[in-house]
Amino acid sequence: MISTLQTQRLLLQPLQLADADQTQRLFPHWEMVKFLSKQIPWPYPADGALSYYRDVALPAVERRQQWHWTLRLRRSPEEHIGSINLTAKDGHAIRGFWLGLPWQGQGLMTEAAIAVNDYCFDVLGFSVLRVPKAVVNIASRRVSEKTGMRVIATEEREYVSGKLLTEIWEITADEWREKRILIRPNKEMPS
Repeated sequence: MISTLQTQRLLLQPLQLADADQTQRLFPHWEMVKFLSKQIPWPYPADGALSYYRDVALPAVERRQQWHWTLRLRRSPEEHIGSINLTAKDGHAIRGFWLGLPWQGQGLMTEAAIAVNDYCFDVLGFSVLRVPKAVVNIASRRVSEKTGMRVIATEEREYVSGKLLTEIWEITADEWREKRILIRPNKEMPS
């Protein structure tokens, strides 16, 4: 069972199959998907969100290999605005996310990442969190910088937009607990 998480402005609710309709309306925009893994089909199919949730994400959640949340503004919890997830791989966690275009640049994803980092280390007990990202994905880079991560490797990877130079960002549980003290939970995160 995945817990609902809360931040100052967000509710992070465990993913449900019923979330697919809202995801299908929000997700298939080039500006959002171009820096995501090439595993995402493009053009995005009309049943892409439903198929992914039903056949991939929710079965992985049941196997306790992945943890998925939808992001919802606390003032309008009926509508989700994005998604964040963790995947267990080779003894560490990998975090991924996307946020609908109207909500980008407001520090919301940093807020969500802080809550998910806490869950990753304090609830799930991972000792390392890694986040691969295209070097040109500046917005995603800022989330990692603001949450105390560091680059440990650079390599090429395939994205929806093609082969790009990729940085692997990392933080350990001990590093996170040290950095977390410096992040004020009630302070709004600037973009």
